Amino acid sequence: MRQGPRGNPAALRIRTTGALLLVAHLALVAWITLRPLDVPWVPTPNFHPFAGIKADLALPPRDAARTIGAGLALLAPLGVLLPLAGGKTAVSPLASLLRTVTAGALLSLGIELLQTGVPGQVVDVDSVFLNTLGVALAHIAVVPAFRARMRRRTETARRAAALRREESTLTPTPTIPRVGIAP
Repeated sequence: MRQGPRGNPAALRIRTTGALLLVAHLALVAWITLRPLDVPWVPTPNFHPFAGIKADLALPPRDAARTIGAGLALLAPLGVLLPLAGGKTAVSPLASLLRTVTAGALLSLGIELLQTGVPGQVVDVDSVFLNTLGVALAHIAVVPAFRARMRRRTETARRAAALRREESTLTPTPTIPRVGIAP
C-alpha cells in the first residue's frame, strides 16, 4: 500500500531517503564503471558466458573471491534501494523480486553497452550475470523482512490512531451531584 503525502509521513521520508540513496549509488556506479582508464594494455572483451567466472575461479581463492565479490557487490544495493524508493509495503514478493532483478539486469546491460565507448574499460558478459545475481541476493536478504517490519509498524500506528479516535468520541458518564440534608 502506498501512502500519499497526507498519509504516513514516515513512509514519505523512507521513500525520499531511498530515492536520494539510489541517485547517489547510481552516480557512484557511473563513476566507477564509465570513467576512462589510462592503462598500457586492454584485454579483449568477453562475450562467452561464464568464461570470465571460470578464469576467476582458476585464480588463488582470495583473488577469485575478491573479483567475483566485486561483481556481485557493484549493483547489489539496487536490490534494496529500488523497492525502498518505490515505497510499497503490500506487494507480491515474487513480483517485487522480478521487477527489481529485471531493472538491475537492464542497468547492468546498459553499463556494459556504454563501456564499449570508454577507453580502458572492457565489456564482460559475466559482469551482467554477477551484477544481476548481486541485486537478487540483496533483495531476497533484506526486502521481505523490511517490508514485514514496515507493515507491522503501520498496522500498530493505525490501531493506535483508531483507539485514540474511539476514546475521543466517547462521552463521559454524567455524574449526579450529592445533595446534602438540610439542618
